[in-house]
Order: sequence, then structure tokens, then C-alpha cells
Amino acid sequence: MCFVQEESSSGEVSMSEPLKVTGMVLSAVPSGEYDKRTVILTKERGKITAFARGARRQNSILLAPASPFAFGTFTVYEGRTAYTLVRAEISNYFTEVREDFEAACYGCYFMEVAEYYTRENLDGSSVLNLLYATLRALLNEKLDNKLIRCIFEMKAMVLNGEYPYDVVNDTSLLESTRYALGYVIQSPIQKLYTFTLAPEVFAEFRRVQNRFNRLYIDREFKSLAILKAMQADIS
Repeated sequence: MCFVQEESSSGEVSMSEPLKVTGMVLSAVPSGEYDKRTVILTKERGKITAFARGARRQNSILLAPASPFAFGTFTVYEGRTAYTLVRAEISNYFTEVREDFEAACYGCYFMEVAEYYTRENLDGSSVLNLLYATLRALLNEKLDNKLIRCIFEMKAMVLNGEYPYDVVNDTSLLESTRYALGYVIQSPIQKLYTFTLAPEVFAEFRRVQNRFNRLYIDREFKSLAILKAMQADIS
């Protein structure tokens, strides 16, 4: 068994065992001269902050794993206020998403939303599964990215316990819109991205979700601002 030592401000030394977590890197920023500060959404520990020492060096084994979109198993040591990332086994870098500018912007937005809704030491498996399925949906040429966005936003609210389920009873909406809303609310994550909508139904579907975004989300997302600049009709 390997251990890492930490020295506290009082001079005390504590021992920490390595911990393996499954998750996805939501964000990564430079820290110091060669390190990265990452935020990882994990199944086991929810959202964690982990420092990857030397990850900005060209020969570092953490250069690619300590980057947004990287999904896999991460070996970390738990510290007083953050974790230290020492190893990673990445099963999906979502390279195709990263190489498509529009898809990457949507992906970054989805990761910002996932970071907004998750907390440390709370089960992050549902949001992680939703995020993974949504990034895969971006690779489906038959699906409109705007529809993917609405479905993701809606299901994220459902998982967070915020979504007003009674919207499906709103008779001012088209029957097809109410059916689509109910489908997203009730369906398991693996079944979410399996439908398309007629233009008039999607327009109403999107208006409903935009209204709930304004009601329940109290922050602006940088990546969404980029999307708005790219697409004049996005709201």
C-alpha cells in the first residue's frame, strides 16, 4: 500500500491512502509554473478539486488526462482542502467532440452546468451518467445540438429535484410538447436521446425550458455566451 504524507500548518503529518474514482474532468486551469488545478466529477465523491503536479510538462503522464472531457479512472490522494491527482486510466477523451468547435462549445456548456449542480461528497453518478450520454449524443448527426441542449438542461433539473413536473398538465401547450416533456422527465438516461421533434413542437419545448432556466438558474455560463455569439437565434 502506498501513502502520501501531508504536513499541516501546525507541523503535524497525516497519512493518506490512494483513492480510485471514476469520473470526468470538467475543467482544468494552470496552477503555478507546471501544475494544473482540475475539477473532476466523480461517481464516488461527487465534484472534487484535484491538483495535477507537473501536468503541464510535455513529458508528464498527466498532460492529456488532466484535461476537460477526459473520462476514466483517476487515482488521487485526499488532502485537507483538495486532492492530488497522481495517475489516470482514460477510456474516452471525446476527441471528436473536442475537434468540432460547435460541439466543443456545447460540451463545455454541459460541463459547466454539471459543475453548477454537483457538490463534493454527494453521489455524482446520475449527473456523470447524464453528462457522458449527452457528450455521446453530440456525435449523433441525426440529432440537433439545440435539442440535445434542452434535453440536458431539463434532465439536469429533474435530477436536482427542481423540475416542476406539473408542466405536463399545462393544456396551453401542444399535446406533442407535453408528451416530449413527460418523456424526458420519466425516461432513464440511456433512453433520452432517441427522438426528434417537429419544428413547431421544438420551438415550444425550448420556450418552456428557457423559462425554467431563467427561474431556477442564478448564474451566467461563459460557454453559453460563446454559443449565443455563434448562433444569433440561440437563447
